[in-house]
Amino acid sequence: KPFIYPMLNQDIIIKGCIDGDRRSQQALYEHFYGKMMAVCMRYAKDPDEALDMFQEAFIKVFKNLPKYGKKGSFEGWIRRIMVNTSIDHIRKNKKHNQMLELDDKHGSFVIDEEEDAGILEHVSFKDLLNMVQFLSPAYRTVFNMYIVDGFTHQEIADELKINIGTSKSNLAKAKQKLKKMLLAKIEKMAG
Repeated sequence: KPFIYPMLNQDIIIKGCIDGDRRSQQALYEHFYGKMMAVCMRYAKDPDEALDMFQEAFIKVFKNLPKYGKKGSFEGWIRRIMVNTSIDHIRKNKKHNQMLELDDKHGSFVIDEEEDAGILEHVSFKDLLNMVQFLSPAYRTVFNMYIVDGFTHQEIADELKINIGTSKSNLAKAKQKLKKMLLAKIEKMAG
């Protein structure tokens, strides 16, 4: 996807941002706003919190542009900053968010893939992501980190300062709650 100012390529925009050129900074910000705001929304409790996460992350993007080594995709590099900043934001506000820590004694819930395969046919990906917003901060964070962003349970435990069992349990509980929401939506559509 070309940048907003098509006559400029990515390298020129990045160099302009590093040099403090406001037009380049605006072009980069506007180019990635939609996609990266969506990343932050997955972790936030509401749009205001997502915007805070996004703006904090974009400050880090501008600050760290000189360190971008052109290894891998630039968008992937920015996405990682967005995810890490969102996680840091949640961790900093842990008391306010009342992050739940569950352990193995709470049991786990395994979705039966064959039994539940038809459930997802009745909901769009956008609806599913909207339902994720209704999960508690702990469940929402682990769900996003594991399912959407591909973190392992060990990485989640390290990032959130919880144990692996807590990460697995929170993921299982998130899936269980989402399944209930999906079933309620299907019943509502049928009834």
